[in-house]
Amino acid sequence: MDEALEVVELVADSGLEEAFAWVLRIVGILCLLAGLGLWLGGFMNLLWMPALLIALGVFLLVAPQVLLFVAELTG
Repeated sequence: MDEALEVVELVADSGLEEAFAWVLRIVGILCLLAGLGLWLGGFMNLLWMPALLIALGVFLLVAPQVLLFVAELTG
């Protein structure tokens, strides 16, 4: 966890936190849409793949805000 916070602090010090957060959000939205597309148009025996993509998408949408908030609290 300390390594992740160091990376977030490095990104925040360089002034690229908003760009980094938006890249993660865009990737999260793409994963979320891909998971929903597989779930709606896929077979019922492959439910773990869409669920994994949806969970990853939600995580990537929330993670930048949480990491930047924790970095501001600790630093």
